[in-house]
Amino acid sequence: MWVTGYRSYELNTFGNNDPKITVIKFALKNYLTDLLDNAELDWLITGPNLGVEQWVAECALELRSEYPLRLAIMTPYENFADRWNETNQAKFAQLTSNADFYASTSNTPYQGPMQLRNYQNFMLTHTDRALMIYDPEHPGKPKFDYQAIENYQKGHEYPLDIIDFYDLQDAADEYAELHRPDNYDY
Repeated sequence: MWVTGYRSYELNTFGNNDPKITVIKFALKNYLTDLLDNAELDWLITGPNLGVEQWVAECALELRSEYPLRLAIMTPYENFADRWNETNQAKFAQLTSNADFYASTSNTPYQGPMQLRNYQNFMLTHTDRALMIYDPEHPGKPKFDYQAIENYQKGHEYPLDIIDFYDLQDAADEYAELHRPDNYDY
């Protein structure tokens, strides 16, 4: 399954301890756990982007202790994270070193948008389904992957599940309920 979605800045998340990240990871883990419990998932393939892609990679790494889940991280070109600050580069290096597979769909640094289209094509042809944290009413960067998936679906059986902002609000409510202090202690 290909998992993608918004970049961290598109969701206005700031720092690793932002409560929005906790809710997003909670929603992702619930979705993935349902698939894993029903033996519908063995490989999770995602990209390297800061945001949903790295958060789902973190979730996959955590779930590996309980499930036979393998993680692949693919980049659209070589040296993808070279312009990131040291902290983000270190996090990227840590994720890729713990993944079961890590590679680039192009063996050169960025040269043009064709590498991004080739990456999308690779992801579509090497997965059976996709999950996006995305809302078509708020397109952002993921709209290009969303459009590629829609186009691919015209000629292929390729399910796309979307966790939208309403789903994230439901996840936030569920998370708050599960983590609220017990008000019945006397």
